[in-house]
Amino acid sequence: MDRDDLGFLLAKATQHWNERLHERFRAAGWSEVRASYGSILLPLFEEDGLRMGALARRARLSKQTMTTMVRLLERDGLVRREPDPEDGRAFRIVLTEKARRFEPVAERTLAELGALAQAQLGERRLASVKQGLKEWIET
Repeated sequence: MDRDDLGFLLAKATQHWNERLHERFRAAGWSEVRASYGSILLPLFEEDGLRMGALARRARLSKQTMTTMVRLLERDGLVRREPDPEDGRAFRIVLTEKARRFEPVAERTLAELGALAQAQLGERRLASVKQGLKEWIET
Protein backbone atom coordinates (compact mmCIF):
# COMPACT_ATOMS: atom_id res chain seq x y z
CA MET A 1 0.00 0.00 0.00
CA ASP A 2 1.18 3.51 -0.79
CA ARG A 3 -0.18 7.01 -1.31
CA ASP A 4 -1.53 5.96 -4.73
CA ASP A 5 -3.92 3.50 -3.07
CA LEU A 6 -7.49 4.33 -4.08
CA GLY A 7 -8.84 4.00 -0.55
CA PHE A 8 -6.16 6.31 0.81
CA LEU A 9 -6.85 8.90 -1.91
CA LEU A 10 -10.62 8.76 -1.36
CA ALA A 11 -10.17 9.12 2.41
CA LYS A 12 -7.79 12.06 2.06
CA ALA A 13 -9.99 13.76 -0.55
CA THR A 14 -12.98 13.37 1.77
CA GLN A 15 -10.97 14.69 4.69
CA HIS A 16 -9.87 17.72 2.66
CA TRP A 17 -13.44 18.37 1.44
CA ASN A 18 -14.81 18.12 4.99
CA GLU A 19 -12.15 20.48 6.34
CA ARG A 20 -13.12 23.05 3.73
CA LEU A 21 -16.81 22.59 4.55
CA HIS A 22 -16.16 23.08 8.25
CA GLU A 23 -14.05 26.21 7.63
CA ARG A 24 -16.82 27.76 5.55
CA PHE A 25 -19.61 26.74 7.91
CA ARG A 26 -17.68 28.20 10.86
CA ALA A 27 -17.00 31.44 8.97
CA ALA A 28 -20.73 31.73 8.24
CA GLY A 29 -21.59 31.28 11.93
CA TRP A 30 -22.55 27.60 11.79
CA SER A 31 -19.65 25.97 13.64
CA GLU A 32 -21.94 23.36 15.23
CA VAL A 33 -22.73 21.82 11.83
CA ARG A 34 -20.43 18.91 11.11
CA ALA A 35 -19.67 17.73 7.60
CA SER A 36 -21.05 14.31 8.54
CA TYR A 37 -24.47 15.91 9.09
CA GLY A 38 -24.78 16.17 5.32
CA SER A 39 -25.67 12.48 5.17
CA ILE A 40 -28.85 13.32 7.07
CA LEU A 41 -29.55 16.90 6.01
CA LEU A 42 -29.24 16.46 2.23
CA PRO A 43 -31.95 13.76 1.99
CA LEU A 44 -34.18 15.83 4.31
CA PHE A 45 -33.60 18.96 2.23
CA GLU A 46 -34.86 16.89 -0.73
CA GLU A 47 -37.82 15.42 1.18
CA ASP A 48 -38.55 16.47 4.73
CA GLY A 49 -40.29 14.17 7.18
CA LEU A 50 -38.76 10.84 6.20
CA ARG A 51 -39.09 7.80 8.44
CA MET A 52 -35.87 6.65 10.06
CA GLY A 53 -35.59 3.56 7.80
CA ALA A 54 -36.11 5.54 4.60
CA LEU A 55 -33.63 8.15 5.75
CA ALA A 56 -31.08 5.43 6.59
CA ARG A 57 -31.45 3.93 3.09
CA ARG A 58 -31.05 7.30 1.37
CA ALA A 59 -28.07 8.18 3.55
CA ARG A 60 -26.61 4.68 3.05
CA LEU A 61 -26.13 4.33 6.80
CA SER A 62 -27.03 1.51 9.18
CA LYS A 63 -30.04 2.08 11.42
CA GLN A 64 -27.71 2.10 14.45
CA THR A 65 -25.51 4.82 12.91
CA MET A 66 -28.62 6.71 11.79
CA THR A 67 -29.98 6.73 15.34
CA THR A 68 -26.70 8.16 16.65
CA MET A 69 -26.56 10.79 13.92
CA VAL A 70 -30.18 11.86 14.42
CA ARG A 71 -29.51 12.27 18.15
CA LEU A 72 -26.57 14.56 17.35
CA LEU A 73 -28.66 16.66 14.97
CA GLU A 74 -31.44 16.83 17.57
CA ARG A 75 -28.92 17.97 20.17
CA ASP A 76 -27.79 20.74 17.80
CA GLY A 77 -31.38 21.78 17.10
CA LEU A 78 -31.40 20.83 13.40
CA VAL A 79 -34.01 18.05 13.40
CA ARG A 80 -36.77 16.72 15.61
CA ARG A 81 -38.68 13.46 15.71
CA GLU A 82 -42.42 13.57 15.20
CA PRO A 83 -44.82 10.67 15.54
CA ASP A 84 -45.78 9.20 12.18
CA PRO A 85 -49.53 9.84 11.71
CA GLU A 86 -49.78 6.65 9.60
CA ASP A 87 -48.00 4.38 12.12
CA GLY A 88 -48.04 5.13 15.82
CA ARG A 89 -44.91 3.03 16.38
CA ALA A 90 -42.81 5.02 13.89
CA PHE A 91 -41.30 8.47 13.85
CA ARG A 92 -40.58 10.91 11.08
CA ILE A 93 -37.44 13.04 11.12
CA VAL A 94 -38.31 16.67 10.46
CA LEU A 95 -36.09 19.68 9.83
CA THR A 96 -36.33 22.54 12.31
CA GLU A 97 -36.47 26.23 11.43
CA LYS A 98 -32.79 26.38 12.33
CA ALA A 99 -32.01 23.74 9.69
CA ARG A 100 -34.06 25.68 7.14
CA ARG A 101 -31.97 28.78 7.88
CA PHE A 102 -28.84 26.69 7.37
CA GLU A 103 -30.00 25.24 4.02
CA PRO A 104 -28.99 28.26 1.87
CA VAL A 105 -25.59 28.33 3.62
CA ALA A 106 -25.09 24.66 2.75
CA GLU A 107 -26.21 25.23 -0.85
CA ARG A 108 -23.88 28.19 -1.28
CA THR A 109 -20.94 26.38 0.33
CA LEU A 110 -21.39 23.27 -1.79
CA ALA A 111 -21.66 25.41 -4.92
CA GLU A 112 -18.43 27.23 -4.00
CA LEU A 113 -16.55 23.99 -3.39
CA GLY A 114 -17.99 22.48 -6.55
CA ALA A 115 -16.74 25.48 -8.51
CA LEU A 116 -13.28 25.09 -6.95
CA ALA A 117 -13.21 21.41 -7.92
CA GLN A 118 -14.31 22.25 -11.47
CA ALA A 119 -11.67 24.97 -11.76
CA GLN A 120 -8.99 22.53 -10.64
CA LEU A 121 -10.11 19.43 -12.54
CA GLY A 122 -12.00 20.89 -15.47
CA GLU A 123 -15.60 20.23 -16.35
CA ARG A 124 -15.06 16.92 -18.18
CA ARG A 125 -12.75 15.39 -15.57
CA LEU A 126 -15.03 16.44 -12.74
CA ALA A 127 -18.05 14.93 -14.51
CA SER A 128 -16.07 11.72 -15.02
CA VAL A 129 -15.04 11.58 -11.35
CA LYS A 130 -18.64 12.13 -10.23
CA GLN A 131 -19.97 9.46 -12.58
CA GLY A 132 -17.33 6.98 -11.48
CA LEU A 133 -18.05 7.62 -7.79
CA LYS A 134 -21.81 7.21 -8.34
CA GLU A 135 -21.19 3.88 -10.05
CA TRP A 136 -18.85 2.76 -7.25
CA ILE A 137 -21.37 3.72 -4.57
CA GLU A 138 -24.11 1.72 -6.27
CA THR A 139 -22.09 -1.53 -6.39
